[in-house]
Amino acid sequence: MEDVRVLVSGLRFPESPCFDSTNCLWCVEQEGQGLFCRDRDGSEMRIHTGGRPNGLVAQGDYIWFCDSGYNAIRRLNIQTRQIETVLDSINGGPLAMPNDLIFDPAGNLIFSCPGPPDGDALGYVAVYDTNGQVEVIADGLDYPNGLAFFPEETSLLIAETHRQRIWEGYWDQHELSWENIRVWATVGDRRAQPQDIPGPDGMTAGPGGRLYVAEFGAGLIRVYNTDGDFVRSIELPGKNPSNCTVDPSGQLGLVITETEKGQLLSIAL
Repeated sequence: MEDVRVLVSGLRFPESPCFDSTNCLWCVEQEGQGLFCRDRDGSEMRIHTGGRPNGLVAQGDYIWFCDSGYNAIRRLNIQTRQIETVLDSINGGPLAMPNDLIFDPAGNLIFSCPGPPDGDALGYVAVYDTNGQVEVIADGLDYPNGLAFFPEETSLLIAETHRQRIWEGYWDQHELSWENIRVWATVGDRRAQPQDIPGPDGMTAGPGGRLYVAEFGAGLIRVYNTDGDFVRSIELPGKNPSNCTVDPSGQLGLVITETEKGQLLSIAL
């Protein structure tokens, strides 16, 4: 097993670690109904949001987050601590339990909506553009989950958890379209029954042209190269990593949210 450092314990289903512009480390606590922040000096802060916060990303003065409890995209003003709902509907109906989100270089917000994890309905991925319009860019996915741009910012990856695969396609930030779509990688042991296979959850681009994928249920971070070829696995102390990110300062390396033990983990890269 890698040399894993525990940064924080006692978190209630942590997800989506990210660093803001001051290099403070944030994540959500789904079952704690709030956001968690670890400052650079190690001090900690919690902000109650209600609902069931999930995916999270820092952008400017805001922490944007999915809320699958309220079926909404919400955001926190880091300075004022005020929370507002940005988006809660699409095509005349509520969002389907939004899960993860990412901004493209033009400032368009892409987010996944898988619906309930044990339901039969298929999910979709949508975009909320800089003009405030929202539209579906991919549908018919069996629990669409983590999102990443890799290896270039025009290459959008979408994790389809229940089918244990990652899709790749060209993202046109001007036309707001996802094109030339293909299966980029499969994740897990395909010999098992689908319901028994751990699947890809959150993922992030890392140094050296590597993609790091949290495999929920397997206790692994799987590492892939730019061609979608498997490189290696990083074993973790818990079986349910939900997401990961890379510390831009380089001090903490790869930071992982692990839900079985309720921890924020750090692994040197």
